[in-house]
Amino acid sequence: MAGLLAPFLRRGPDDPAIVGDRTALTWAELDDRVNRWASVLTGSGLGVGDRVAFVTGNRPGTYEALLACLHAGLVAVPVSWRWTAAEIAHVLADSAARALLTEPGYAARAADALGRAAVRPALSVVAGDREVAGLTPAEVLLGDADAGEPAGQRSGSVMLYTSATTGRPKGVVTGLLVPGADLDRVRRTVAALGQAFAIPDRGRALLVGPWYHAAQVFFSLFPLLRGCAVVMRQRFDPASLLADIDRDRITLSHLVPTQFVRLLAVDSASRAGFSGGTLERVWHGGAACAVDVKRRMIDWWGPVFCEYYAATEAGIVTTIESAEWLAKPGSVGRPAPPNEVLIVGDDGAVLPAGRTGTVYVRRSPKLDFHYHNAQEKTSAAHREPGTFTVGDLGRLDQDGYLYLTGRWLDTIISGGVNIYPAEVEAALLEHPAVRDAAVIGIRDEEFGERVLAVVQAAPEAGVGEEDLPETLDAHCQGRLADYKRPRSYRFVAELPREPTGKLNRHALRDPYWVG
Repeated sequence: MAGLLAPFLRRGPDDPAIVGDRTALTWAELDDRVNRWASVLTGSGLGVGDRVAFVTGNRPGTYEALLACLHAGLVAVPVSWRWTAAEIAHVLADSAARALLTEPGYAARAADALGRAAVRPALSVVAGDREVAGLTPAEVLLGDADAGEPAGQRSGSVMLYTSATTGRPKGVVTGLLVPGADLDRVRRTVAALGQAFAIPDRGRALLVGPWYHAAQVFFSLFPLLRGCAVVMRQRFDPASLLADIDRDRITLSHLVPTQFVRLLAVDSASRAGFSGGTLERVWHGGAACAVDVKRRMIDWWGPVFCEYYAATEAGIVTTIESAEWLAKPGSVGRPAPPNEVLIVGDDGAVLPAGRTGTVYVRRSPKLDFHYHNAQEKTSAAHREPGTFTVGDLGRLDQDGYLYLTGRWLDTIISGGVNIYPAEVEAALLEHPAVRDAAVIGIRDEEFGERVLAVVQAAPEAGVGEEDLPETLDAHCQGRLADYKRPRSYRFVAELPREPTGKLNRHALRDPYWVG
C-alpha cells in the first residue's frame, strides 16, 4: 500500500476518500490508483527529483497522480488551466518537466505547449481511455500497471509557480516537503501542520477553488493526508456550495473573499435552506476581505473562520480566529511560530508599531525558499538569509497584529504622497451599493497620478450609477483623507479577478498606461 495512506486503509478501507463531480474513490480504491500511477511514472524512467507537470482540473485523477508523486520522490508542478500554450510552455521548459499529465478539455493546449517547449517529456498522458491531441490515454497505461505496493517509497514535493504579477511565472522551492526524504519526515510534517493550523484527522474538506493555487492545494492535500475525505468541485456556484455543504456534511473548507460576496447575495430560498451545521472551520486568505463582508459572514455562519496571511514563498505567516478578528477587525493576525514579521521603511530601517512599510518575514534560514532558476530574484526578495518579502505593505499594531495595506507595486504616488489602494477599497466596500471595487492610479499632469475607483455596483441597493460617484464621495468623507479619495469612477459589470480571488490590476491599468 502507499505508505502515507496506510492508517486510513486500516481504519476504513471502504470509507470515501475523494469525491468528485462524477466519480468517487474509497481509501482502498485510491490506494490502488496511487500504486498504479507510481508504477507508470517510475516505469517511464522518472527518478527522485524529476518534475511532473499537471495541466488538470479539480478531479480525483489529479490527486491520484499527485499522491503518486509524493510516494515516488517526484516533484509535482501544478499549472493553471487558464494559461495559454505559451505560458504553459514556459513552465514546462523552466521546470524541465519529465512528464506531462492533462485531461481532454486542456489536451490541445497542453500539446501545443509541448511543441513550443524545449523539453521532450518521457511521458505525456491525457486522462481517459482515448488518445487526444496525440497524448497517450492514462487508463490504457494504468490498466497494465502494477497495483502492488511501490518499492522504495520516498517523499516527493510540490513546486508551485507564482501568478506572474511581476514578469514570467517563477517556480518556488521550499523545504516543506523534500524530494527523496524518508516518508517519516512527511508524516512528522503533516502532524505538525495539523497541530499548528487545527487540521483535523477526520471529516470532509471541500475543495471549490483551483487546486493549482497554493492555498487550495494546501488546505485540501494536507487534510487528505491527515485522514479527511476531500470533496472536489470544478466550479464555484454560491447556491450549489450551500447545498454541497449540507448534503456532503462538509466540516472544513477554504474560501476567498469574492466567494463570500457572492454567497451573501444568494436568493432568499437558498439562504433559508442552508444549515451549515457540520461546518467546523473555514480558512480564508489570498485577497483582502472587506470588514463588513466578513462580519456578515460570521453573523451568518458563526465563528468558524480562520483568516491568514500567506504567500507561495512563505507559506502561512499569520493567523487570526473569528473572535480575535471581531476585536481587531481588518487584521490578518499575529505571526504563527516560527515566523516573525518586520515592517521595514524605504531606508531599510525596521519601523515601530503603527508605521506602514514593506512586510518582511523572518524565520530560520533552514526554512527559507528560493526561486527556481532565478537567483537574482531570490536575492532581491531577501534582506538577509531567512528574512524576505513578497512585496506586501502593512503595519503592526501595539499588540503585534498585522494589517495589510496593499503591495508596493500597486502603491499610487500622487503629488509625492503614497496612497495604498487596499485602504481606499476597504472604505468603498463598506457602502451597500458597492459589490466589488478596485483602486488604481492613472496619469495626472499636475500630480503624476490620481486615484480612479473601478466599481461593480450592487443594483439591489437602489442607487443608480449616475448618482453613485456623488454618493460614494460623500461616503468616503470622514473615512479617508482628501488626497486618498477617488477623483473619478468607472463602473464595470465585473472586476477581472482570478478564481483565487486575486485582482488582475494590469487589466485595469493597461488602458491608461500602455503606450
